[in-house]
Amino acid sequence: MNEFKRSDAFDPESIRKKISEIRTRAPEDMANGDARTELNPLARQIAEQFRDDTFSPAMIMGLMRLFEFSALFAIGYAINTLYVQPSLDQLPLYLAILIGGSALAVAAMQLADTYQVPALRAWLRVIPRILASWAIAFGGIAVALFFLKSGHQYSRVWFGGWFISGAVFLIAERAFIAYSIRHWARNGTMERRAVVVGGGQPAKDLIRTLEHQPDNDIRICGIFDDRDERRSPNVIAGYPKLGTVDELVEFARLARIDMLIISLPLTAEKRILQLLKKLWILPVDIRLAAHANNLRFRPRSYSHVGDVPMLDIFDKPIADWDSVAKRSFDIFFSVVALLLLWPVMLGAAIAVKVTSPGPIIFKQKRHGFNNEIIDVYKFRSMYTHLSDPTARNAVTKGDARVTPVGRFIRKSSIDELPQIFNVLKGELSLVGPRPHAVLAQTQNRTYSDVVEGYFARHRVKPGVTGWAQINGWRGEIDHDDKIRLRTAFDLHYIENWSLLFDLKILFLTPFRLLNTENAY
Repeated sequence: MNEFKRSDAFDPESIRKKISEIRTRAPEDMANGDARTELNPLARQIAEQFRDDTFSPAMIMGLMRLFEFSALFAIGYAINTLYVQPSLDQLPLYLAILIGGSALAVAAMQLADTYQVPALRAWLRVIPRILASWAIAFGGIAVALFFLKSGHQYSRVWFGGWFISGAVFLIAERAFIAYSIRHWARNGTMERRAVVVGGGQPAKDLIRTLEHQPDNDIRICGIFDDRDERRSPNVIAGYPKLGTVDELVEFARLARIDMLIISLPLTAEKRILQLLKKLWILPVDIRLAAHANNLRFRPRSYSHVGDVPMLDIFDKPIADWDSVAKRSFDIFFSVVALLLLWPVMLGAAIAVKVTSPGPIIFKQKRHGFNNEIIDVYKFRSMYTHLSDPTARNAVTKGDARVTPVGRFIRKSSIDELPQIFNVLKGELSLVGPRPHAVLAQTQNRTYSDVVEGYFARHRVKPGVTGWAQINGWRGEIDHDDKIRLRTAFDLHYIENWSLLFDLKILFLTPFRLLNTENAY
C-alpha cells in the first residue's frame, strides 16, 4: 500500500470505488433537469459575454501540427521545383522524401513535447528541441537513403537548402505563434471556460492555485453554490457567486462553458452525487478538484488543469477533433444523399403540393444540442388546417389529420429528407438522438417528466437517424416504456460514439425503415 498516502479515517481504494459508483449511478437516478430556473440579471449578463465558441488547446495544437507539416513540405517542394526541376520520373522519389521528412519532423517535435501550450509560450526555451527534432528527421532520411543506396539520386544542394530554410521557418513561426497565443489568451480566442461548483475556502484555494500558474488557459466564469452567504460568501477570490446549482444548468445552456470544477472534498460523496444528478446532462467536462485532499492516488488516476490534479467524473462527448471528424462525416454524406435522393425529394414535393393546399415544407420547434430550440424541416404530411406544430398530440394509427400522401411519406420516412438541410446548416447531425418536439408528450406528461435524465440526450447534436430508430424504436410513443427505451438507446450511442458506429447506423437505416409497424 505504499502507493497511497493514507488518512486516518478513509481508505483511498474505497474512495476510488465511490467515485466509480458515482459515475455509474448518476445516469440512473438523475434528477429531472427540465425545470428552467430564471437567472438573476448578473448571471445572465455574464452568460451573454461567453456566447461565442472558443478554440480549445487540443484544436490549436492539431492545427499547428498540420500547418507545420504542410509548410515544411511546401518549402522543400518550392526549392526542389526552382533548383532541381526534376523530371516526371524523379518527382515521385523527391515527393517521398518531402512527405517522409516533414512527417518525421512533426513526430519528433511531438515526442520532444514542443506542442504543449507552455512550450509554445516559451519559444526561445524550446528552440534547441525544435532544431534537434528537425535534425533528427534529416538524419533519419540520410540513414534511409544510405541503406537503400539511393543517395546519389538526390541533390545535396536541395537537401541542405531545405534543412536551412526549414530551420529558419520553424524559428520565425514559433516566435509568431508565441505572440499569437498571448494575444488569443487576452481576447479569449484560446481558453477553457470553467465554472467552479461549491464555494467557501476550498473554492478560494482552487482559484488562487489556478491563477498563480504562469501558463494557465482556464478562465473562471463564475461560482455557483447552493449554500447561503454565511457558509459561502457572495464574492470568492474576486469572483461573484452567480447563483445556485439549478441556475448553473441554465447558465451553462446560455454560455459556452467547457468545464465544471467541483470544489468539494472526495469524502463528501452524498453531496457530490446530488450535484451530479443535476449537472451530468450538460455537454461539458466535469472534474473533481483533488488539490486540497489528503488522499493521493496513483499519478495515472488524475488528469491535470495546469498543475492542479483533477479526478475525471464525466467527459464532454464528441469534443475537439472528434467533433471536426463528425462534422466532416455529416457534410460529405449529406451531399452524397442530396445527389442520390434529389429525384425522390422533388417527387415528394410535387405530390405534397398538388394533393392538398398549403406549404410543401413544415417547420417544427424541437430540442437541439444543449437543449436549444431549433426549427426542423419536414415535408408536410398533414392537412394545413389540422396541423399541430407543437406535436402535443402525437400522430396515431388512422389519424384523420394526415393526408393520403402524408401517410405514405411518413411510413417510408421520406418526410424526414428535408432535414438534410438542417444537417448542412449545422443544427442536426446525420446520426444522433432523434430531436423531439418541444411540447411532445405521452399520456399528458412531457418526456422529461417520464424519463429521469431525458435531457442528457442533448449533450450531442440530434440526428436524422439514430441507434434507437434502427433498433425499432420509431413512430408513435403511446407508452412510458417506449420513451424510456429510446432514451436508453440514445445514451448508449452517446457513450459509445465512433465514426464507425455512425457509419453502421447510416448503412442499416434504409433496411430498418422497411419495418413500418409503428410509423403512422
